[in-house]
Amino acid sequence: MFIDEATIVVRSGDGGDGCVSFRREKFESRGGPDGGSGGKGGDVYLRVNESINTLTYFNRQRHFVAGDGGHGKGRNRKGEDGEDVYVDVPPGTVVRDAATGEVIRDMVEPGETFRVVEGGRGGRGNSVFKSSTRQSPGFAELGEPGEERTLNLELKLIADVGLLGKPNAGKSTLLASVSAAKPKIAAYPFTTLGPLLGVVEVDTRTFVMADIPGLIEGAHQGVGLGLEFLRHVERTRLLIHLLDGASPDPAEDYKEIQQEIALYSQDLAEKEQIVVLNKMDLPEAREKHPRLEKELPVEKVYAISAVTTEGVQELMRAVADRLEQIPEKEPEEEEEMFVFRPHEEGEDKTAQVQKLGPGVYRLSGEEIERLAVMTDWSNRQAMERFERIMRARGISSQLKEAGVQVGDTVIIDDIELEWH
Repeated sequence: MFIDEATIVVRSGDGGDGCVSFRREKFESRGGPDGGSGGKGGDVYLRVNESINTLTYFNRQRHFVAGDGGHGKGRNRKGEDGEDVYVDVPPGTVVRDAATGEVIRDMVEPGETFRVVEGGRGGRGNSVFKSSTRQSPGFAELGEPGEERTLNLELKLIADVGLLGKPNAGKSTLLASVSAAKPKIAAYPFTTLGPLLGVVEVDTRTFVMADIPGLIEGAHQGVGLGLEFLRHVERTRLLIHLLDGASPDPAEDYKEIQQEIALYSQDLAEKEQIVVLNKMDLPEAREKHPRLEKELPVEKVYAISAVTTEGVQELMRAVADRLEQIPEKEPEEEEEMFVFRPHEEGEDKTAQVQKLGPGVYRLSGEEIERLAVMTDWSNRQAMERFERIMRARGISSQLKEAGVQVGDTVIIDDIELEWH
């Protein structure tokens, strides 16, 4: 089965909690703080694996979760970092954020890796918070939670040449005659239900050719197998437009397909094509060839029989020659949406206050949300540290100016606090 679309859920690991510990030695039951920091949560990466050519695997597994970071320990021992997870995808996979539909990455090169979710930072142990004014800090940070993201994967085959044509034009027969590919061949439409790649060798030159499901009227709207076809044709450098010599009107078939392509994408319509009339083993095809060369707006219409291989070698040489003149296509410059979790020193310290209703306020901002989620609210000293940071950043004053009163609720991320 060929699968060219899939949806997966990825989740990075939580950061480990920092440790509250004090050095205990002989004659010194409570020495200085020595609690270690928690380990970082594992990341989730996508990785291009050229030995894979479908997204079928994601029918069986859709969730990928990285390891959590270990908790810090006494004697300043840091927790272990969580294990990263690598999800292998085939070359040509376009990754989109399911929530927004935005393209995150177009993954083309073998071995290419891309981090899609970053693990949470480990909480700092109490030894980090020791200072001249605070000799025995009795608190540590909690680990930062990982994040979860739903991704849509879309496979666009990477081939040098795409076979373009109506169902039953003979695309599968042509591919089978020039490569080691073994497509299913029969005398009815849509024998080819999924794309098939074949490597063609001509005079020591090689290129990849794709047999893709046939195109019919309304394909740009998803009729038949249209959108699946057009998605894969987009990446090719050159198209072989194969016309059925047994069709009542090959010229009209040519116009219909050109129209469908133009309605789907103007860039695709402008892609270079070699026009070929197939089934020259039939008398009616031989009769149509001279007339077809005059009717179509192309310099030459190649005449072949994919069954007897008449004219096929000449066609493949022409394709190889044309490919040498067409530069390799660079991956499109998509707007990439990178996972970005700034370090503390570069973090945005501004905060916004929003009144949600009588006595209810929401506080948002990169630094304050991170601090809130990593604060151990069961620890009095940790709460006092949070309050000091609020005052130092001027956030407490912002809340007062917005009208907050004793007893009001202040919401930070998913945490609800009572103002006092």
